[in-house]
Amino acid sequence: MSIYSKEFKEDAIRLSDEIGNKKAAAQLGIPYYTLADWRNHSKHKSKGTATMSEEELRIRNRELERENAELREANNILKDALGFFAKDRKK
Repeated sequence: MSIYSKEFKEDAIRLSDEIGNKKAAAQLGIPYYTLADWRNHSKHKSKGTATMSEEELRIRNRELERENAELREANNILKDALGFFAKDRKK
């Protein structure tokens, strides 16, 4: 089993982006499935470590504030309804 450096793997992934997996694997002399596996690991790793820009954070914050306000309003409506029905049961 061959062990490849991190730099080699990154270069191989970049090359496969440019010319495709099969051609890159053949050119580098590595198995196609090895390169495909590196690409899959790279995609999953980059998804988990992606950072949001300040603008994206502001937008997300506004969305969450809006959702929070809607939920508070719904909660207050439910509290009022509970009070209304509780009074109705006492009669």
